[in-house]
Amino acid sequence: MAKKKTTKQEGEFLFGKKNYIIMIIGVVILLIGFALMNGGGSDDPAVFNEDIYNFQRIRLAPTLVLIGLAVEIYAIFANPKGKQIKE
Repeated sequence: MAKKKTTKQEGEFLFGKKNYIIMIIGVVILLIGFALMNGGGSDDPAVFNEDIYNFQRIRLAPTLVLIGLAVEIYAIFANPKGKQIKE
């Protein structure tokens, strides 16, 4: 019978330090975007609150969320310095 070749993996992380730092920045941007979307409701359902349609909730917050997602995608695909792609 043929012997199976087993390789022992070292305890190294999937991403480099640079990637994790970029991911943390992306998560912070996402959290800021979602926090800016929060609120704007009315305590009394019979009273309409115009604050729900302000610039912060309609333009700024969704833009920050999209930027945060783009940063996360970049962090996943970024090649950390010193790491060579193995074939």
